[in-house]
Amino acid sequence: MTAQSKTSILILDDEPIVSKRLQPALEKKGYEVESFYRSADALLRIRERDFNIVITDLKMEGVDGMQFLSEVKERSPATEVIVITGFATMETAKESLRKGVFDFLAKPFKLGEIQDVIAKAEASFRQASGA
Repeated sequence: MTAQSKTSILILDDEPIVSKRLQPALEKKGYEVESFYRSADALLRIRERDFNIVITDLKMEGVDGMQFLSEVKERSPATEVIVITGFATMETAKESLRKGVFDFLAKPFKLGEIQDVIAKAEASFRQASGA
């Protein structure tokens, strides 16, 4: 597998435990993963490069998840965004789906659940990009 064909994933969650659990599990599956705890840092990074998949929390200090996912989709419409949140309401789910989110997971989620969603997002991304 070349670096080019590796699916790139950015994780943004202000709870470090989320990335600490997710990143090693995803890297073991062959994904290229970058993790951020501060939305400002993640914003700078998505301005430097596009990711295939972005996993973001909604409720964070500074830029919230909705603003972040809007910017991701604006810069790279093909990027699949997965929202993870401990504050899931029907309204936030609907709003994020309107903004083009691929899927929405309520915390706490099982590792297997998010891996399934990532696999579907990867398939969708590859289909859309013809890769």
